Amino acid sequence: MNSVAEAKSADSVKIAAIQTVSGPDVAVNLSAADALIAEAAAGGAKLVALPEYFPLMSHDEMAKVRARESEGAGPIQDFLSTAAKRHGVWLVGGTLPLVAHAGDKVRNSTLVFDDRGEQRARYDKIHLFGFQRGAERYDESVTIEAGDEVTTFESPVGMTGLSVCYDLRFPELFRAMGAVNLIILPAAFTFTTGRAHWEVLLRARAIENQCYVMAPAQGGEHPGGRVTWGHTMIIDPWGDVLAMRETGPGVVAAEVEPARIAAVRESLPALRHRCLGMPGSVA
Repeated sequence: MNSVAEAKSADSVKIAAIQTVSGPDVAVNLSAADALIAEAAAGGAKLVALPEYFPLMSHDEMAKVRARESEGAGPIQDFLSTAAKRHGVWLVGGTLPLVAHAGDKVRNSTLVFDDRGEQRARYDKIHLFGFQRGAERYDESVTIEAGDEVTTFESPVGMTGLSVCYDLRFPELFRAMGAVNLIILPAAFTFTTGRAHWEVLLRARAIENQCYVMAPAQGGEHPGGRVTWGHTMIIDPWGDVLAMRETGPGVVAAEVEPARIAAVRESLPALRHRCLGMPGSVA
């Protein structure tokens, strides 16, 4: 039972996180994503988010370099714009490969389109995943160029912050967003790290920032044998998991309640009690 009373608000907005198990065929992945966006929209969602690498996951790390697009032009971006407009939703395009500033790399980028199909925000993943344990090894810096800007934007639920996957481990990024109503974190967490850390870190980000967190994920066994953790979820400002899907493609939906955010922040004014890193603070 929640410790802070939850009030239903007439201003509530339904949001939906989509879970996929993407493979190396972009056309197949986009078709699967479109069906799930349609399902989310039919269920009343006004803001829909896709996972990291939703258009392409391949054992060939250079595949995303070959599929990269320049901002404003390309089949993946055309799909996102068209789908947002056709289904009448704000659509957060998980991540897609955009041209990097230098070298034979990509930016792992989140693009946001409004319900008219117009681009409203972009975020380039800042923290690049690196992990090695036995034979399991990942190094995103080989093919990805890191971003360097925090991104927030006004969405149907109010101020919204963007982040991606490995960013989850760096709380200073979320503090830099300021007071937001929703954090969106598309991801493709590995099974190993997801089982250990995924839920606890997502709930921590919701609790410490007193906002909703929506985390659309890749979830299952992909062509080529890679296994992602899944567990797409939506968490409220008290840290309660409102909805979750463990594995397999599907839609996870919940209501964002402005009254819930206000109640949590009034009852426990931790954001106002911050001392370190604030103007005039002791640090």
